[in-house]
Amino acid sequence: MADIFHNFIIKISPDKVFEGISSSTGLDNWWTKSSKENPGLGGTYTLNFGPQYNWKAVVTKFKPGTAFELEMTKADADWLGSKIGFSLSPKNDITVVNFYHTGWPEKNEHFKISSYCWAMYLRILKRYLEFGELVPYENRLNV
Repeated sequence: MADIFHNFIIKISPDKVFEGISSSTGLDNWWTKSSKENPGLGGTYTLNFGPQYNWKAVVTKFKPGTAFELEMTKADADWLGSKIGFSLSPKNDITVVNFYHTGWPEKNEHFKISSYCWAMYLRILKRYLEFGELVPYENRLNV
């Protein structure tokens, strides 16, 4: 198995970061083309990335302001059963974000591309939450 980890800071409160990573509005502003949420432990999310990429996930951690995790239940084969999560810690006036995408079957080409893409998307998340920047979905990997 292979795992992706990215740690960074966001200069806002953990509650606002949690909203940005767990609400449909937040997700659609930095990651998904569109999404539908049923928040809370055991809740389900629909994550739309365009035609043939209408994925689903179940919430396996939901601690407002502290932790959020999704287990992929409908996705590409490499993502199926993997877990995407965030651990949030306040530190003075910032939030320390520990991101992970665990449970990859192997370190294949898709794993390498996804690790790079996660870094790009997480940068967009940071800019969105700190400065209100909105990047159209089609341009997100080009900024």
